[in-house]
Amino acid sequence: MFDPKKPTVLLLGRWQPWHEGHLALFERALAKTGQVVIQVRDVEGSSGGEGQDDNPFSYEDVSKDIAEKLFSAGYKINEDFVIQLVPNITNITYGRGVGYNIDQESFNSNIESISATKIRKSLRDEGKIK
Repeated sequence: MFDPKKPTVLLLGRWQPWHEGHLALFERALAKTGQVVIQVRDVEGSSGGEGQDDNPFSYEDVSKDIAEKLFSAGYKINEDFVIQLVPNITNITYGRGVGYNIDQESFNSNIESISATKIRKSLRDEGKIK
């Protein structure tokens, strides 16, 4: 059972759509604490910030996609992860060290080269999204 008192990793993103690079990031995050909160920014049809204007998927679509892909990879919602809707957060600001780390993860070129922009283009070319 997901324990809100237990140390937890937070993943914040648009996830437009969730892909193998996001899965690799999730797996690394899960290994740190054993549970992950995936926050989905509410950006459908709006700008997610500079260079992030292409957001065709709703929160409902994104959260369903994430849950299905993580379930198919063997992970359990409300145990390994939870998904939360959040506003269109474009800046994260903090003062002094207050008990958490902000980590940037690096991956091999196979993962780093995955692009949601290219995935959205393919989906449009196939007529699956507008």
